[in-house]
Amino acid sequence: MNDKNIPGLNFADLQMKSTFDRRHFMKLSSAFVGASLLPGSLAFADQKPSSIGVQLYTLRDMMAVSVEATLKLVSAVGFKEVETAGYFRHSPKEFRKMLDGEGLSAPSAHIGLDLFENSLNEVIDTAKEIGHHYVVVPYLTVEQRGTGIDVYKKLAEKCNIWGEACQKSGLKLAYHNHDFEFEIRDGLLPYDVLLQNVDADLMAMEMDLYWMAKAKQDPLAYFKRHPGRFKLWHVKDMDKEGAFADVGTGVIDFATIFAHAKQAGLEHKVVERDRTDNVVRTLQQGYKAVSALANS
Repeated sequence: MNDKNIPGLNFADLQMKSTFDRRHFMKLSSAFVGASLLPGSLAFADQKPSSIGVQLYTLRDMMAVSVEATLKLVSAVGFKEVETAGYFRHSPKEFRKMLDGEGLSAPSAHIGLDLFENSLNEVIDTAKEIGHHYVVVPYLTVEQRGTGIDVYKKLAEKCNIWGEACQKSGLKLAYHNHDFEFEIRDGLLPYDVLLQNVDADLMAMEMDLYWMAKAKQDPLAYFKRHPGRFKLWHVKDMDKEGAFADVGTGVIDFATIFAHAKQAGLEHKVVERDRTDNVVRTLQQGYKAVSALANS
């Protein structure tokens, strides 16, 4: 996820900025769901590995128009899991009902840092009602990053506290990276500070493979140094110019990375593309590519 335009991850505000016309979207989703039932459909509905999900941030404009129709579209492609990025004014009970209606689960959720700091009990209660297993710190704004390495040392202290509270409630805290965690501060990498200073039993890592490549980091080196820590991955590709690409159409060597999934501790593979000009194509290609990688 790249949330630079959403300070504090105020997803409620995002709803009012949808570029989708409701009538057009409903026609699109209905047509696609219908097509997915036809023989030879590109929806791959006959293959449903349970640990392949999609980050709903990819579909944020559609979600702002209709959560229910968006989830139907996701299910029609073949996904069985989603990772949430806000609930778009729906209560936990309503959101869980829509997930159940499409045979979907939401094992993980992106939750803004401010909510962990100010509303941890609400975060935990909501997660349990919807059925999340992981609650993920997804992004730090420029203000939240501050300057110097002490910012991340203090964040690590907080994550230990939040992680313990989550653990007591049957949940697990996780942290999702971008590229800025690999900018050297006071001779240290912020990402390493988090890995070394937060108890592994209290916080997992959600590795974003696109941002690792963007930061010129080697996922395999991290798997070797911290085996079992990387429970979730964002499977997101990069084109030759360094921009986002549909999974399997870019330059990232996913086959080599997936060959080390066991060492990493991988449980959930989450397709994402921060910006796309064709959501349906992105979903189909992502599901097809990750299915092939998971079964290889």
